[in-house]
Formats: sequence, C-alpha cells, structure tokens
Amino acid sequence: MYKILAPLCALALATTAHAQDLDSQSTAELLPQAQKEAKVTVYAFTSRIGRVEKAFETAYPGIDMVTFDMSSTEQIARIKSEAAAGVAGADVIYISDAPVVLTELLSQDLVAPYVPPRVAGDLPEHFKSPLLAQRLSTKVLMYNEEAHPDGSPVKNIWALTTPAWKGRVIMVDPLQRGDYLDLMTELVLKSDDMAKAYEATFGKPIKLGAGVENAGEQFIADLFANDLVLVGSTDDVNKAIGAKGQQNPPIGFTSYSDRRDNEDEGWALQVANDVEPSNGIVFPAFLALNPKAANPAAARLAIDFMMGDESETGGDGFKPFYVAGDWPTRTDIAPHPDAVPLADFKGWQIDPAKTAKIRAEVADFILALQ
Repeated sequence: MYKILAPLCALALATTAHAQDLDSQSTAELLPQAQKEAKVTVYAFTSRIGRVEKAFETAYPGIDMVTFDMSSTEQIARIKSEAAAGVAGADVIYISDAPVVLTELLSQDLVAPYVPPRVAGDLPEHFKSPLLAQRLSTKVLMYNEEAHPDGSPVKNIWALTTPAWKGRVIMVDPLQRGDYLDLMTELVLKSDDMAKAYEATFGKPIKLGAGVENAGEQFIADLFANDLVLVGSTDDVNKAIGAKGQQNPPIGFTSYSDRRDNEDEGWALQVANDVEPSNGIVFPAFLALNPKAANPAAARLAIDFMMGDESETGGDGFKPFYVAGDWPTRTDIAPHPDAVPLADFKGWQIDPAKTAKIRAEVADFILALQ
C-alpha cells in the first residue's frame, strides 16, 4: 500500500506546488507555457464571451480560446457532472450565482481561486477572496422609457402586487435561474425593509397570510397571485419590456447592463432606480480556475486578460463589460460615465453566505406557489 500511496502523494504535492508557482508568474512568464498549451476553454454565463474570445486570440496569436455560453445554473450542473466523470471540461469558469458557487463548487474544490499578480493591488480584499470578482452585475426592475419618458411608473416595489400591474410583471422563473432565486431570497432577507415599504404604500402595517412568515415571503406570494409572468430567458424579458411602440408595456426584472443592446435590438429598456425599498440585487461575477485545468498557464493568461489592461477603461479584455449597468471591481478602472454610480444605486448587494442559508427554503416556498 505504501508503494502505491507514496507516489500519489508526491504527485499531488508536485501538482499543488506547480499551481502555486504559476499563480505568482507574470503574463510574460506564463506566455511560453501557454503557447505550448495552445488552447484555453472557458465556460461563461454571458454571450459577451464571444467578443472576449476574438480579442484574446488577437492579443495572443496561436492560443485558441474555446468558449461556451451557458447560464450559471447550467455551468454548476456541468462542472459537477464533469468532475464526477473525471472530465477536465473548462479551464476557466466565468460565473455568477455566488451562493451556490461558494458553497457547492469552491467548498468541494471544483473551482479554485486565482488573482493575477498584475491587478492584485487594484482590488479590494473582498473582491479577491474567496474568489476573484471581475465585475458587479444585477437583477433589477426595468421599464420601457419610451412609454414612460418621465421615469419609472413604479415608485414602490409593492405596487407590482396591485391590480394596475396584474399580469404585467415579467421575470425568468427563479426555479430555473439561480440569480433570480437570489433576488427572491434577498427580498426575504430584507423583510424588515419590505414591511416598512408595504406600510408606506398601503398606509397600514402588513398582515401576513397563512403559511407566510415575513414580509418578503408575503411580497413573493402577492406577486405570484397577481399573475406574475414567468419566462425562460432574460432575452424574453427584455423583448417584452423594452420593445418600442408599446402603449402599455410590462415591467420586470432583468439585467441593468442589457440596456447596452437598446440600439441594436430596438429596445427602450431603462432601470427603475427610484424604487423603494430597492429595485433588486447587485452580485459579483466570478472568474475561477478548474483546479485540474488541462491548460493551466493559458487559463491564468485568460483570466488576467479578462480583468482588463492598464488603460482607464480596461482595454479590449474588459471592453465587453465596460457598459452602464456593470461596475468594475478594479479601483483603477473608471466607472462607465452613463451608469448610475454604485453608491447611488438602489440595488441590494447580496451577502452570498446569508443567501445560501435560506435559499433552498425560498425555493420550496416558490415551488408551492406555482
């Protein structure tokens, strides 16, 4: 038994030491090995990864970036199944859904942290650990600004539960997409704020229904009872809300950054940022390594590239994400000039650990409503 275990232990130690060595290397030091690997595979929760692929291959000729656009929920399932099957899968994981990533992937060593040395000094500690956050994203209330040129038609989130919005609130099914479940969970976590907002809207303290434990759950129950429309993708939400020429468009929850497509898609999406007590959530987009990456040097090079260059806007690697509605985590990249400053944004920044504790309970509550 010793003769078998000793070489395995030595191999594991050597692999760990090699990874630590790569973690400390500059891009110039990583490049020769990355060129030998000649490939890097990336799973990403956004279609913008296609633009990163082109820019990366221009910056590093001879290294083929292979990208797969899939939701964070799909990524999590795939990473788990590939690990169980002993398949390497992606080298780089670009993912949201922080509560699940931290509790089910990182805790099981299915993803590994990596902070490029070049940018480490420009990141607050909480964006470097336990995983590297590249930017902050959102799931927030959006409306059609062509139909409502004077601003959001909703000033308090409880208005969405009233007859005026019956059957006219739309979102992706939170049992199908993790970031929407995180949104529902945050409403429950912020139940004290939700109770105050209820009283501000209706002029009386909230009364909880049967089987409802707090104001956040009551809001969710009332929203579903008001014929909430559930769809399969954010594109469906964006089209329904943002399409021009509508007299009475719906309102709903989607990504603030999707306003970037207004011109190309003919939309009129705008964020509702004057809504009490909040318009939704702000959460990190993580960049992580596969600890068993087939192309470890190229993987680190790709993550470094996606963190942006030394220019004020992050250059080609960060360009797809330098839009109003996404906030860079690097302190030396200027916020997008058209964005609502993060300090003035009404979205709640999630605490992944707190979300993870009650997320399953919120999912069960929603399941009972459907």
